[in-house]
Amino acid sequence: MWVSYPECAKLVFLQAQLLLKKNTVIRIGNIKLEEFPVLLAPMEDVSDPPFRYVCKLFGADIMYTEFISSEGLIRDAAKSVKKLDFNEFERPIGIQIFGHDIDSMVKAALYAESVSPDIIDINFGCPVKKVASKGAGSGIMNDIPKMVAMTEAVVKAVKLPVTVKTRLGYDENRKDIVEIAEKLQDVGIQALTVHGRLRTTRSSVPADWTLIGKVKENQRMHIPVFGNGDVIDGPSAKFFKDSFGVDGLMVARGSYGNPWIFHEIKHYLKTGVLPEKPDIHERVRISKIQLERSIDWKGERQALMEMRKHWSDYFKGYPNFKAFRIKMMQIENAAPMFTLMDEIIGYYDGFDFEKHTTDTDAISDLPSACHP
Repeated sequence: MWVSYPECAKLVFLQAQLLLKKNTVIRIGNIKLEEFPVLLAPMEDVSDPPFRYVCKLFGADIMYTEFISSEGLIRDAAKSVKKLDFNEFERPIGIQIFGHDIDSMVKAALYAESVSPDIIDINFGCPVKKVASKGAGSGIMNDIPKMVAMTEAVVKAVKLPVTVKTRLGYDENRKDIVEIAEKLQDVGIQALTVHGRLRTTRSSVPADWTLIGKVKENQRMHIPVFGNGDVIDGPSAKFFKDSFGVDGLMVARGSYGNPWIFHEIKHYLKTGVLPEKPDIHERVRISKIQLERSIDWKGERQALMEMRKHWSDYFKGYPNFKAFRIKMMQIENAAPMFTLMDEIIGYYDGFDFEKHTTDTDAISDLPSACHP
């Protein structure tokens, strides 16, 4: 079988990259990471401290807060300030901020730095209209000079390493990520995460990793480049790693109700074998931990309300779960919720998850905003 010169050159490049990565430590500033780190994405209304805790239990190497409005933060808005919370177990932890005004972003970065995270991350990726239409998130990709100037201002203002999460480009006519990556590196960012969709691409459309690979192939790039988009299990992680030469992966939707994905990815990359799926005892144990920590962090009522959007994902794949989910949506106190979860164990004890992987009733209630 003949291989074209470009394909051959790419293959040689990727093989060289893999050789170089053997025994290579990935660094973000002074932060040392595993050879191929797997990161938890910042996700609004999902990646709060309780969820980050259970993801860390299963091997997430870096985690990020929910994205925080720069304007809200500098005005001491309670919701924005609350998002700064984290505990030592979560380190290394990044605080992600977004905004359209450079001065506000600098002030917000300094505010975030004052609580001593490990990383300040800038969100240049959120496609939600109310964010992007104001020139924040992925909306700023319509003005690359401002995007670069904002990044440079934040880098110069703080002492912590600054990273960026962004997309392939503003729209089909402006797939500028290779150029953008160079410019952001030149003004001092320490790592870049690229999501394989445009600002205008719907999440239902498969992520395009081709340009992510080109960013990594660019010989001018020397900072870590992480890929994001459709990393949902061990096999997909291996495919993206082997095909595009990235330094690590960021997981978003693949973690919904599935904090075990970080262990799964690492195990599969190491052995080529998928670990067993967590059984009902494990699923209830971890969802209880998340609920308990949510109650400690935000109070019983709010914790129960906000955990409702996670239940369908924790128990997705279990037949006839609709009746339990309805009860979960109705319970307003922790004690009966824990009792119900014990009943779920009794009902599904011995259920062979490997033989039942779909549940038409179990559709995620999680929002799609800014969750690549």
